[in-house]
Amino acid sequence: MKSKDELIDDLLTLAFAEDVGDGDHTTLSTIPANAMGKQRLIIKEPGIIAGVEMAKKVFAKFDPELKITVYINDGAEVKPGDIAFEVEGKVRSLLQTERVMLNIMQRMSGVATRTAEYVKLVEGTKCRVLDTRKTTPGLRMLEKEAVRIGGGCNHRIGLFDMILLKDNHVDFAGGISNAIRRAQEYLKEKGKNLKIEIEVRSFDELNEALATGGIDRIMLDNFSPANTRRAVEIIGGRVEVESSGGITYDTLREYAECGVDVISVGALTHSVKSLDMSFKAVK
Repeated sequence: MKSKDELIDDLLTLAFAEDVGDGDHTTLSTIPANAMGKQRLIIKEPGIIAGVEMAKKVFAKFDPELKITVYINDGAEVKPGDIAFEVEGKVRSLLQTERVMLNIMQRMSGVATRTAEYVKLVEGTKCRVLDTRKTTPGLRMLEKEAVRIGGGCNHRIGLFDMILLKDNHVDFAGGISNAIRRAQEYLKEKGKNLKIEIEVRSFDELNEALATGGIDRIMLDNFSPANTRRAVEIIGGRVEVESSGGITYDTLREYAECGVDVISVGALTHSVKSLDMSFKAVK
């Protein structure tokens, strides 16, 4: 299995391959090979900046001689006119890295900004805001990092780092108890130490999951706030409680006040508006 750093390097290789191709012929035809210059990243709307560390990787991969001076770090609140960093070096390198860097930073900053808005809604409760696997293919490591920068928490990274028994697993396995027991047997057989979470759709399934035992978290799927509060009382702190399904920005606080430990929100990554910024030449 590839590491996070290897996946990011693969992403950057693909990003340059699809953007630069066999050469940036506009830049190559107009800019001398020895021309040197400077560009700065200018913020154009308020939000939370994310991707500065990734930008360093972008520049280093394409041209290790590019020099970046950072003024604003990941996680900071930014406003229009702020200068996040400046980059000096060959103009050809600056122009050929511009779009890849901007695509990454705008996307990550959009995710971080959205996450911070959701996290602020649950302040004063014990609830944490989690992301999901509803990420852009190839960008999962970046988007989940952006969630952390925005103050949120990561759910599982993929299918490999946690057992999450969803409705389809339960139905195909023949019920709540069967699914849980099979997961427990599998982990014992394979010698793996993974947490087990199970999704429940009703109080009957909830009670069956609690009776079966050996689980770490219960996900309440599409429970109303009133039923969520009742479910939290039934669980009584025996396992972690997650709310998921149909929860919006407007209803998030109400669910958090029900006493759940975490709320997973697909909207942190699946439908985010990028944060506007530009990379301009310093004359």
